[in-house]
Amino acid sequence: MFGRQKPPTPEDPPPQASDPSDDSRSPKGRPTPSRKEAEAARKQQLRVPKDPRAAKRAARERDRAERARARAAMMAGDERYLPRRDQGAAKAFTRDFVDSRFTVAEFFIFVAIAVLVLGFVQNPALQSFVSLAFFAFTAVIALDTIILLVTLNRRAAQRFPDKADRKGITLYAILRALQLRRLRIPPPRVKRGGKPIEGR
Repeated sequence: MFGRQKPPTPEDPPPQASDPSDDSRSPKGRPTPSRKEAEAARKQQLRVPKDPRAAKRAARERDRAERARARAAMMAGDERYLPRRDQGAAKAFTRDFVDSRFTVAEFFIFVAIAVLVLGFVQNPALQSFVSLAFFAFTAVIALDTIILLVTLNRRAAQRFPDKADRKGITLYAILRALQLRRLRIPPPRVKRGGKPIEGR
């Protein structure tokens, strides 16, 4: 009765319920996406048309834009977008060598068209003259091309000692020389004489 009474112990505080708003995980156990990720996902969904026709039209527009970008890069001489036949340091050297010279072969197409048109003229003397002129022009083309190829292969051998690196440059140079300068792809990077073209 007169014994020392124990002081009352404070009751243990009840366990606090976790705030759902502080949980960083979704109900399914996956991390809740951040606001930036959710916004990016929403924009991605908006960009994809639900209409099949609209989706095809959007795909065509993307393909057209990609082709235009690739062509612009190819015309600028970007090695990554060049066709395989135009890739490589030896091919670039060949293009610059041919483009730096005046080649008679690039005018062959005009002469061939003129000969074809004049062939319809019923004049034996004119036809004989046209035939002789055409054979003479062909001989000049052959001589000019031979000189070009001999000089090209000699300089290419000095620049690229490994024969495998020079594979195919002879035919490549002939086809390049037969094209009109304005229609050559990739476009020339040098002027006649070898000076670089500004912006390329």
